[in-house]
Amino acid sequence: MTDDPTPAAAPRTQTQGAAEAAANPAERALLARLDALGVAWRRHAHPPLHTVEQSRALRGVMPGAHTKNLFLKARDGGFWLVSTREDSRFSVNDLGRALGAGRVSFGAAEDMARLLGVRPGAVTPFALMNDAEGLVRFALDRRLAEAELVNFHPLHNEATLALTPEGLMRFLSDLGRAPLMLDLAPLEARAAAREAAAGQGGDREAD
Repeated sequence: MTDDPTPAAAPRTQTQGAAEAAANPAERALLARLDALGVAWRRHAHPPLHTVEQSRALRGVMPGAHTKNLFLKARDGGFWLVSTREDSRFSVNDLGRALGAGRVSFGAAEDMARLLGVRPGAVTPFALMNDAEGLVRFALDRRLAEAELVNFHPLHNEATLALTPEGLMRFLSDLGRAPLMLDLAPLEARAAAREAAAGQGGDREAD
């Protein structure tokens, strides 16, 4: 598959030698792993993206579901990687309860680098391949599993990989990872109700 910034209806099979086109060694290893699993992908190059807002402004037209990926630390010291739709709005503490983790906070960049081998702005489920000890649990927005295509960074934030949810699940299965599937609709409804109450001068429900 070529390094092609133009949109496509679906990922295509890689053409010979295209994986070597990626300059990032970690990405080359990822693409080689996907190819070995028979997972089709399409790579979109773009300027470095650090936030969802930057992604919307700079990524151009790319098909499929776009994501935000959260690296979280629970009060008991455990770590979570959570992938949701980029437009999903919810309380992080509500999310922690949905995970069964209690109160959570955003993980430190040092822990992210140590456990997942990526920097802030490049969090991705692909980074689970760097977590050889399985110390980071993974949760996935159920709606992403139902999308035609899903988009994630390939271990850095200067490109995006599009693949099918089936391809993502094949990658996770090869790692021995079964994601916790999340229904975020109740969390989003609760967040919307809080915002509406705040806008009307009502009391905001505590996390």
